[in-house]
Amino acid sequence: MTDILVVEDNQELREVLVDFLRNEGYTVSGTGDGDKALALYEKYGARLLVLDIMLPGASGMRILDKVREKSNTPVIMVSAKLGKDDKLSALISGADDYIEKPYDIDILIAKIKGIFKRRLAIDEITDGNITLDLVHEQIIKDGQVIEATTKEFELLKLLMENKGHTLVKHYIFSTIWGSDSESEEQTLTVHIRRLREKLEDNPKVPVRIITVWGKGYRYE
Repeated sequence: MTDILVVEDNQELREVLVDFLRNEGYTVSGTGDGDKALALYEKYGARLLVLDIMLPGASGMRILDKVREKSNTPVIMVSAKLGKDDKLSALISGADDYIEKPYDIDILIAKIKGIFKRRLAIDEITDGNITLDLVHEQIIKDGQVIEATTKEFELLKLLMENKGHTLVKHYIFSTIWGSDSESEEQTLTVHIRRLREKLEDNPKVPVRIITVWGKGYRYE
């Protein structure tokens, strides 16, 4: 998964920002087209988006809406639109921050580092009798460590981080396994079944990891 996806139609600004972020040690992809940005996000995912509002193809607001349909990926909106209504609209739609052009790249990078620092500061995710120990990558149920593979842990983490939101199968597979989709259905189905066997009181009637037919899965 890419650390940061930069979506900016000003090529010079995009290339400068991508270079600065790579120098900071992040894996970065960049594009100036909204439709291509959606395709990249759907295929490879990203841990954070820097997203311009005015774009050819899908607008930044359209991309934000699509991202929020399936994940809580941090999004920093960037725009030359200085109106209060534009900023409010972006924040209400789920943007984590809004920065106006022209901006100081050091300030934007500081905001990005702050978001990653806050995310990494969380050392566990707890829901009822289920806890994810993010430091030791362990699944704990009723105080007991559950034996699980790395992929099972990553899959459950993705689902729990997006509790209540349906994640489509292709997005889950691309995020956890990468872009190779040949074994998508079988691999994902097997891992979902194994997690249910370990976490559900009755795996045949799951109440935590729900199948949304024709779409994907949702953690409740």
